[in-house]
Amino acid sequence: MGGTLHITSGDCAGSILAKTGIAGDVFVWHDILYNGPRKSGWPDDDTLYARARFLEQETAGGLDRQSILSTLKNQYQKLAAATGYDRIVLWFDACLFDQSMLAHILACMLLQGIYKADLLCVSAFPGIVPFNGLGQLQPSQMASLYDLRRPVTDAQFRFAEDVDKAFASQDPILLTDLSRRADVPLPWIPAAVTRWRQELPDPSTGLGRLESLALEAIRGGCATPTEIFSTVADADTPPQFWGDITLWAKINALADRKPPLVRIEGPAPRLPQWENVADLKRYRITSLPNNANVADA
Repeated sequence: MGGTLHITSGDCAGSILAKTGIAGDVFVWHDILYNGPRKSGWPDDDTLYARARFLEQETAGGLDRQSILSTLKNQYQKLAAATGYDRIVLWFDACLFDQSMLAHILACMLLQGIYKADLLCVSAFPGIVPFNGLGQLQPSQMASLYDLRRPVTDAQFRFAEDVDKAFASQDPILLTDLSRRADVPLPWIPAAVTRWRQELPDPSTGLGRLESLALEAIRGGCATPTEIFSTVADADTPPQFWGDITLWAKINALADRKPPLVRIEGPAPRLPQWENVADLKRYRITSLPNNANVADA
């Protein structure tokens, strides 16, 4: 086969990478590796079916189970075939979404006997503040990063196995340890794990950080999805691991609580969590009086 295989996360980053003029095939990985049922390392069929069910639920049926399952199977087949390339280059951001994915891919590469790859992990870019990821770059800007790639070390491969195990098991002890470690082989992992731990339900409110930020924005007067998104993005700490689909799911969850914390009015009873088949401008979200303990879901 020969040539170069570029692996990245997100269709936006993949599209930009394909326009850089850098030689090679672009492979975009799809999954939410920091959450949901799975085992660490290479998945078996049962794990893939469980992932497909989970992702279908996460998108409120916007992506159907069979299409998800097909995507998951194809991407592991593609990774298994990556031994045929002369070079593998991994392009990832410093956020929770990308770091959990990077750890999983490195762990899977080891299991496939792939011990050589180059890594580009980007946490900042001159003139772009706040910087949330590669998807913000122009093709020429992304191309300028290529010479910064570095070989993945044995220590990074082995550490990735530990990180993948922690995210797969959701073991609080492992996650807490990772969030507190310093001088680790993948230096962006502690901050990413810390951000994930903030998504765990707060004992007093029952809400994770993203839900709390969304509720604060709505109670502060933001009424449209776009207003809420902008306010929450400004309030959260970059790099931002979530996108509109994730935020709409959190707002829908606030409306589905018992008692509900917000009311959604618009073309549908809930915000669309995949394709925006309805005009988001036609939705209005308002807060509801909280007469009960917020933690009562």
